[in-house]
Amino acid sequence: MDRLPDFWREDYWLPPGVTWRDVEQLPDSDRPLPQDLLIALPLALGFVVLRYVFERFVAPPIGRCLGVKNRIQVAAVPSPKLESFYTQRSRQPTQSEIVSLMLLCGKTQRQVETWFRLRRNQDRPCQTKKFGEAAWRFFFYLTAFMAGLACLIDRPWFWDRRECWRQYPVQPMEKAHYWYYMLELGFYGSLLLRISVDIKRKDFKEQVIHHLATIFLLSFSYCANYIRIGTLVMLLHDSSDILLESAKMFNYGTGWRKMCDTLFVVFAVVFLVTRLVIFPSKIIHTTLVLSMEVFEPFAGYYFFNVLLMVLQALHIFWAGLIIRMVYKFLKGKLEKDERSDEESEVEEEEDDKGGDENTDQGDYCWERSKDTLNSKLSMLTNSCVLNNLTNHRASAADRMRKAQ
Repeated sequence: MDRLPDFWREDYWLPPGVTWRDVEQLPDSDRPLPQDLLIALPLALGFVVLRYVFERFVAPPIGRCLGVKNRIQVAAVPSPKLESFYTQRSRQPTQSEIVSLMLLCGKTQRQVETWFRLRRNQDRPCQTKKFGEAAWRFFFYLTAFMAGLACLIDRPWFWDRRECWRQYPVQPMEKAHYWYYMLELGFYGSLLLRISVDIKRKDFKEQVIHHLATIFLLSFSYCANYIRIGTLVMLLHDSSDILLESAKMFNYGTGWRKMCDTLFVVFAVVFLVTRLVIFPSKIIHTTLVLSMEVFEPFAGYYFFNVLLMVLQALHIFWAGLIIRMVYKFLKGKLEKDERSDEESEVEEEEDDKGGDENTDQGDYCWERSKDTLNSKLSMLTNSCVLNNLTNHRASAADRMRKAQ
């Protein structure tokens, strides 16, 4: 601590009147040490490797059991000029740019628009990739929640929140809670390491903020020995994430619509209750109000609560998207996961696709529409010809009867 006097000043990390010497009354094995956080980096790398193995060998068989199939994608016709514009300028050209591309390539407006739509669809992630990500998160959150519940359910602070601060900060740390912290920290570190290659979703920026806030929250709470309240925060968050990822898994499958809808409804209820009711009324109330029964506010107190407020702001943002989904669900218009399942690449609802949900099959639908139209026109023409022939034969018969 002597080598970092400013950073480790006691008034930053500890309540007034408490010194590092007071904390050092606990044995090294029973108190959190800052250097313990270094194990999170190899754990994060280990999670990256484990995830690769899981998505390569475990997720595909599960996906096949649930009927996960990749959509048929129509490849865009090779066009160097359009490809150059797509990669260097924009994936969604404006109307004036489309006109310029029409003159440059000698194509019609519809051909240019169709090329860009098909090209964008080629870059969209396949169903099996999305299923693999959801399955990996599901199994981690399920394992973490069960392990966290097992090591917390018989602890006094799980039932009485005032126990979170009793004798703080001289509180012994149990080995199970140490590993609970390190594994969660390693997992969120792995999400940051993989964020550049994972599917980019609509809430990409919010997800980055969430991961960073979570890592800072876990790191600071560990060093400041906020472990008791920290374990409750982790357990609360994992409870709803399990349902979200399981709902997405069934959504990517075939023939599981009722199961997906049921899980989504349960997830929405659990998310809104845990994140908008329990989290502010129990967790934040504990850190803001109940903690002051034991000590006076200090720098770490404010920093910790600010991070919790950042998480709560993200909860409100996601709750708004979920409420929109509930509204669409009740109106019978639920198509995609507004929070995380709809990627930022999923763009326009094309006017020429006839309302089909699958943009990959837009041209197929157009061709089927043309075939149907041609068939109907053919039937109508044949009907007109037959009617004319029948009328002509009737007129000839009438003239023959009159001549007789």
